[in-house]
Amino acid sequence: MTLPPPSEHFKGKSVVEHLREARTRGAMASAEIHGTEMPGHIAALADASKEIAIALLVLWVIISHFFSFSNVWICLVLFSAGWVIWKTARSALLGWARVERLHRVIEEERWEIEHHRAQERIELTEMYQAKGLSGKLLEEVIDVLMADDNRLLRVMLEEELGLTLEAYEHPLKQAFGALIGSLIGACACLFGLWAFPSFGLAVLSALVVIVSSTISARLERNRAGNTVVWNLAIAGLTAGCIYFLIPLIAKN
Repeated sequence: MTLPPPSEHFKGKSVVEHLREARTRGAMASAEIHGTEMPGHIAALADASKEIAIALLVLWVIISHFFSFSNVWICLVLFSAGWVIWKTARSALLGWARVERLHRVIEEERWEIEHHRAQERIELTEMYQAKGLSGKLLEEVIDVLMADDNRLLRVMLEEELGLTLEAYEHPLKQAFGALIGSLIGACACLFGLWAFPSFGLAVLSALVVIVSSTISARLERNRAGNTVVWNLAIAGLTAGCIYFLIPLIAKN
């Protein structure tokens, strides 16, 4: 089967180039702020717990140089409350923005199916030729797919754009993960501060980073040891820089 030359629908590109560009567009639309290798709510939980642990560690390093324990405790509790609210709401907003991007891509593909059926057929033919189909079997498969717009839309979303709609979680589920993660990280660090004022927060903050990094690495099938070491190193570097900068800045 000889394919016609690219039309305006392909914007001067070959079918293969158009498909490659469509895959890139689909990847951008489906990108998650928390990553895509593990469930979004688990990623949100791990990220939120790690972030609040590091934030509390840095804040503790700063204000413990200037305030008494009671004032430090009050400041960190208030900061934790605000952080939990912010992180939960932010996670929900990012989730809704992602859903809107997906809906926009779906509607764009639906419009193309309705107005550029000939070009969609060319794309389908190219994709299934790449899968090894040819001749009469290829034509029959294309005819079946083109006969049902809903089926065609789903195939184009999955085959052309690389989207798997069942994999996307509800934004509120991700927000709930962020809420639980923030609460776990905040409660752990504040308990450490209450139990051992001189070093407890730093120890519990490190523990939260270790656990959350390990969970993320395991679910993403990365090396847990490397992930934990790098996260601890970054957290330590951040807190250490602040610790040694305080005397220099305070003198001025």
